[in-house]
Amino acid sequence: MKKRPVELVVLSDVHLGTYGCHAKELVKYLKSIKPKEVVLNGDIIDIWQFSKRYWPKSHMKVVKIIMQWVAEGIPVHYVAGNHDEMLRKFLGFKLGSFSIVNKVVLEINGSKAWMFHGDVFDVTMQHSKWIARLGATGYDMLILLNSAINYCSKKMGKGPVSMSKKIKNSVKSAIKFINDFEQIAADIAIENEYDYVVCGHIHQPEMREISTSKGSVMYLNSGDWIENLTSLEYNNGEWKLYHYMEDVLVINDDENMMEPMEILDKNQLFQNLVREFQFLTSAENK
Repeated sequence: MKKRPVELVVLSDVHLGTYGCHAKELVKYLKSIKPKEVVLNGDIIDIWQFSKRYWPKSHMKVVKIIMQWVAEGIPVHYVAGNHDEMLRKFLGFKLGSFSIVNKVVLEINGSKAWMFHGDVFDVTMQHSKWIARLGATGYDMLILLNSAINYCSKKMGKGPVSMSKKIKNSVKSAIKFINDFEQIAADIAIENEYDYVVCGHIHQPEMREISTSKGSVMYLNSGDWIENLTSLEYNNGEWKLYHYMEDVLVINDDENMMEPMEILDKNQLFQNLVREFQFLTSAENK
């Protein structure tokens, strides 16, 4: 399948290293596009859950594709999130076209886009990180349970369901948190005269204009690769919310079908990461 050119791709909340990550689907998507610039908007690698030593080969392939883009000179901005907050110790790090940042402002067709993960608006993250970590563990267990339920549902000829989505959509406090998050992001963006504000964190893909008495801004959220399997794309002067489950061509592309899942042990993982880093470094030195 011919790769689809995209000027800018924004990915967030991939959560590599967790059971809920749809890395196989993400690999197929990444192989289907040819981006000119990439923003990884936080929680790409889930360092919180990394101690479980769960790292399938498909998760490594995601890393490899991103490193290949960097080796080709494609700008890749890694915005640190809360689940990969350890990377905030390396803010300002640059290697070729790869950089680690806390936020990024891009000029897109004469307009300013302000991009950051969004955990700064999460009160739980700011004051009770142990509660947030406990919630992340519970969320991961819920995803595992959901996978088992969907396996049985598929055997019975029924469609998949998302328990976490149903919970979020039915709990008033969750709905209020999402609405408050979007409004706060929009308010700050309007005050700073940005045209777009691009976030992740809440796993809620969205693209809409938000207006206040002080002005308006286009709010965008890239969603996640746990439940929604979405990304943001900018091409030919317009934004698009990409949904993997609606992309029949990519889903049915036999050339990008993945082999059976293979779990990498700790030594294999370390060796693969070193090999990829050496490849990236040698490409930079050429």
